[in-house]
Amino acid sequence: MERSEQTGAILNEPTQDNPVIDVDIVSDVMCPWCIVGYRQLEQALGQTGMGARIRWHPFELNPTMPPEGQNLSEHIQEKYGSTPEQSAQNRAQMQSLGTQLGIDFQFSADSRIVNTFAAHQLLDFALSAGQQHPLKMALFEAHFTHGRDVSKPDVLIEIASEIGLNADDAQKVLSDGALAENVREKQKFWTERGISGVPSMIFAGKYLVTGAQGAENYAQLLTRTAQELQGEPV
Repeated sequence: MERSEQTGAILNEPTQDNPVIDVDIVSDVMCPWCIVGYRQLEQALGQTGMGARIRWHPFELNPTMPPEGQNLSEHIQEKYGSTPEQSAQNRAQMQSLGTQLGIDFQFSADSRIVNTFAAHQLLDFALSAGQQHPLKMALFEAHFTHGRDVSKPDVLIEIASEIGLNADDAQKVLSDGALAENVREKQKFWTERGISGVPSMIFAGKYLVTGAQGAENYAQLLTRTAQELQGEPV
């Protein structure tokens, strides 16, 4: 499977002679499993002593979500048929898992799902500025921990400023929509290659895994990929 970008954030500088492995992550800011999967990947990198070059790619779980968004519980009930009790139980389980991974999920009766197309445009801009990964982490925290509305341009500009991006540049990106078509093309790139759920991680442009797979599974995949890159028998 091809990769659409050649830049990215280097995480966990490798020890000894371990290679840096390219990991492309297709995800949406609204997806709790995306930050869970990423944290599990972090754990796997620590366990194996390997490094990864991370690139985030756009995917919208709810591309037709209106500007005002939707209450999270109502959305889950409509989309998946979950009862309020099931939804509450699932959120409690997610919070427990998040605690184990250092993620502070703060779900409430007022939690909302919002449209993320503008956020993806800002992430595309941040990639060219070498700040995509910090922005992605900041957007996850803003949404899941602080309940900030990451569909609103003023909120996105504030978050961009907080991680060191120029506020005027961020405002221009969001107001003129110059990167909208580029984001649509990237979304199309991945959906045409069979991506229909997130997180989807592609290791070294070769191995695709979907869903949060757990640190042990990611560690096994990192090890296998590294052995292949170094020409060792698998």
